[in-house]
Amino acid sequence: MGSYRVCVCFQRRFKVAEAVPPADTKELFAKYAQGGTHMNAEQLHRFLIEVQGENSVSDAQSIVEKVLQKRHHIAKFTRSTLTLEDFHHYLFNPELNPPIGSQVHQDMTAPLSHYFIYTGHNSYLTGSQLSSDCSDVPIIKALNRGVRVVELDIWPNSTKDDVLVLHGRTLTTPVELIKCLKSIKEHAFSASPYPVIITLEDHLMPDLQAKVAKMITETFGDMLFYPESENFNQFPSPEELKYRILISTKPPNEYLQSENVNENAKKLQKSNNSDEDEWGKEPSNTTKDQDDDDKSDNDTSEHNLDDEPIDGSDSELSPTAAPIYKRIIAIHAGKPKGGLKEALKVEPVKLRRLSLSEQDLEKAAESHATDIVRFTQKNFLRIYPKGTRFNSSNYKPLIGWMHGAQMVAFNMQGYGRYLWLMQGMFRSNGGCGYIKKPDFLMNVTPENEVFNPETKLPVKKTLKVKVYLGDGWRMDFKQTHFDLYSPPDFYARIGIAGVPADKIMKKTKTKEDNWVPTWEEEFTFPLTVPELALLRVEVHEYDMSEKDDFAGQTCLPVSELKEGIRAVPLCNRKGDKYNSVRLLMRMEFV
Repeated sequence: MGSYRVCVCFQRRFKVAEAVPPADTKELFAKYAQGGTHMNAEQLHRFLIEVQGENSVSDAQSIVEKVLQKRHHIAKFTRSTLTLEDFHHYLFNPELNPPIGSQVHQDMTAPLSHYFIYTGHNSYLTGSQLSSDCSDVPIIKALNRGVRVVELDIWPNSTKDDVLVLHGRTLTTPVELIKCLKSIKEHAFSASPYPVIITLEDHLMPDLQAKVAKMITETFGDMLFYPESENFNQFPSPEELKYRILISTKPPNEYLQSENVNENAKKLQKSNNSDEDEWGKEPSNTTKDQDDDDKSDNDTSEHNLDDEPIDGSDSELSPTAAPIYKRIIAIHAGKPKGGLKEALKVEPVKLRRLSLSEQDLEKAAESHATDIVRFTQKNFLRIYPKGTRFNSSNYKPLIGWMHGAQMVAFNMQGYGRYLWLMQGMFRSNGGCGYIKKPDFLMNVTPENEVFNPETKLPVKKTLKVKVYLGDGWRMDFKQTHFDLYSPPDFYARIGIAGVPADKIMKKTKTKEDNWVPTWEEEFTFPLTVPELALLRVEVHEYDMSEKDDFAGQTCLPVSELKEGIRAVPLCNRKGDKYNSVRLLMRMEFV
């Protein structure tokens, strides 16, 4: 019994429920155990193939042994079969029965530009864009999560003899560039063997650019990759670039005069400041869980303070320093002169990276959608948050992925549902940080046409999801965490994040006063673009008088879902897995 004190002399008692096998589990056990009370390894093997859809089934006998070892330290020596409770324990164990695979399984031999890449924005910031500390710690955390693109803003120190990493023209405290580079070298491949790309936002004079080039070559040595020539028609593959570091920045222009640079900078800043912000207001309280992310935002007009600097540095470049710096650049960045049409021009032997803000992408998508897709088939497109996201919030990533953008850059130190989507997307392909873009984004028809993101598509696949029950909160939270006077009242939100036609959220009934809620509700999701769809799962605790309490979330790539009954572990707001909290769910494609 669980007791909750209501007042000095009165307590409420509630029975502590245990997670019991749902009806579907009982029926399947009876079927595959052929009406008996125990299931042997051969019968489990049949269940794994016929219900769980396992193509290459691991040794069913080893699964039986692992379950018995965890549940029955003595029985493991006397029997080799599973009871109904053992079978339920197996199904409800995320380590033995996960919802997605953990191995790299996609083709990793295509050119680098054929992949979505896990990309960070202002990777050195510990918090807000205006006043937080700059540090190598968030860089290390991001790399350990599988992030493959790290962004560093590099500026001269006060004496102009060394290079610092900081968010320029703000109150952020700097960190030395060399410290960041050494941390990247140490942790680059802790989560994935595939290449790490460092994007440099360069605000340096030529002598310090040469110093940066020396720092980078000495720190990374043979790990550093740079092509023999900037003229080539495709990038190497992630497989070819395993354990390599690539630098991406704007190359110095030996012939650019300082007057032209400064004049162009003023014009660009004026143009950026007049941009109309289409993405709406952000929550003023950064600790708030972004419950309003599912609703349409209100339009607002803000200044964009975070646009990338224009080509060249702040003064005339030295002809001796420029080649040294230019040589270390593997992926050349920059916006060509002219309008967007010119920027999206595909050159036959010159590959590059183009950067657009989130608002610029949305505007470009209105009239140049297919040009963007065609550009990203060969070149890199990086999308970055608008400069007014001072609290390090994020934006909708799907619009970038729909247009083939490889680098949808996110504030990994941020918060909110959009970050959950990013984390969910990059659980794909074993969490290696590289996801092969869907074929429809890479195909060109005989008529030289490419995918148009504006085209309305028919339903391609339907996903059925049944959420049975949840457990683990009583192990991971204090008894009074959700409610002082009674057990929690949990409900689940299940839905899809994807292209606009697929986006939807549904909700279960609320189960009152129960640490082990049993819903047994089924939902159906028709999908037009399942390749970009994410299954969203959230659990909340209903609160009559205040805002509902957050109780866990996860996002899973639909293309990676394993069919059958699966244990789905939930995460906290930052995306870290809880120790015990998980749901039992069934996924089926029809």
